[in-house]
Amino acid sequence: MRRTDPVGHGPVRFGPPFPGDGLPVLPELSAVLAAAASRGGAEPVGGGPALLDAACGYGDRRGLPAAPDRVAVAPGAPALLVALTAALGGDVLVPRPCAAWWAPYARLLGRPAFSVPAPADSGGVPDPYALLETVRRLRAEGGDPRLLVLSVADDPTATVAPPELLHETLEAAVGEGLHLVSDETWRDTLHDPHDTVLLSPAEMLPDRVTVVTDLAGALLPPGWPAALARFPAGGDGDALHARVLDVLTALDARVAAPVAAAAGYALSEPEPVTARVAAAVRLHGRVAAAAHRAVVAAGALSRPPRCGRHLYADLTPLAPALTARGVGDAQELEDFLTGRLGMPAPGGHRFGDDLEAPRVRLSTAPLLGGAPGAEVLDAPDPLELPRVRAALARLGSVFDDLRDDARRWESPR
Repeated sequence: MRRTDPVGHGPVRFGPPFPGDGLPVLPELSAVLAAAASRGGAEPVGGGPALLDAACGYGDRRGLPAAPDRVAVAPGAPALLVALTAALGGDVLVPRPCAAWWAPYARLLGRPAFSVPAPADSGGVPDPYALLETVRRLRAEGGDPRLLVLSVADDPTATVAPPELLHETLEAAVGEGLHLVSDETWRDTLHDPHDTVLLSPAEMLPDRVTVVTDLAGALLPPGWPAALARFPAGGDGDALHARVLDVLTALDARVAAPVAAAAGYALSEPEPVTARVAAAVRLHGRVAAAAHRAVVAAGALSRPPRCGRHLYADLTPLAPALTARGVGDAQELEDFLTGRLGMPAPGGHRFGDDLEAPRVRLSTAPLLGGAPGAEVLDAPDPLELPRVRAALARLGSVFDDLRDDARRWESPR
């Protein structure tokens, strides 16, 4: 049984940063926050009526309708996951790899967090057979698995799980009596929405899934913490909603009034917000695709990025070159690439992956090279901007050097 390491090589306080977008705040959003800056208070715990109405409208437009008494807003998704974990009790299951912030909150509550491998073609959703095996083995060993956290649009792998896999995994989870939390932070960042099918688990199982969305994924800057949770219909959902509000009250987890004003504006999705989201997604999709081409051309393994502002790379084929540089695990790879690239390159162990496996998450925002936001958003081809081109060239050069050295270190046939 593989339990996530509570200390290990990389404690919580050194966790990787949230993948930002590297762009200036939308002016209309800044204006809303500035207009509310004189309001020194905060929203009621769980959110006030206007903010909850905006959150409900956001869900309605995505086929996830809910009344305000089934929605809660908090200062960031971590606060909601802490509250959900505390309210549900028991052991927590997460896919491997998974978002870096999922498992630490279970451990902070003294709850075991166990990882289940994701299939080879996508991340965020565990393999259904591995899930069944893990749950049954845990129970046989005296464990009490109750909660599965998953993400169809995934950080760190930037993949979107296919509906057939999701359906099989949900069937397995429901058969074992698990409650599901679907992290949908990145659902609005699909690089090719016309060629990518994203289905929320809540559409399949409306009475067993709580949806959590951090607005930093697409609508707000990461420094303006706001997130929403949509609870299942029925008596169990009502009870869970009440317990979560109790925990949020104990934490005094309330959204600051100016941030609430900005969040309400963003959730209502006026034209300036939707236009910025679309432009930012196009930009990061193109940069992610270019970074993926560079990584794969050097011989590393990486699933094509389909969402978000990152990609996940496996450098196992380049192991001879890494070994020659004294890189023997994911932490050493993180240190090596961070220094060579001049940008964060958190190792896979940060995301619950094996420490021994040379895997990293690369974010696209640093590859914008610090170019002004208007310049990159308005450019006909942002990849040809000097700063972006230079950043991508540096990435390619570092990986090409590893490829060339790996070939030199290969044993003669």
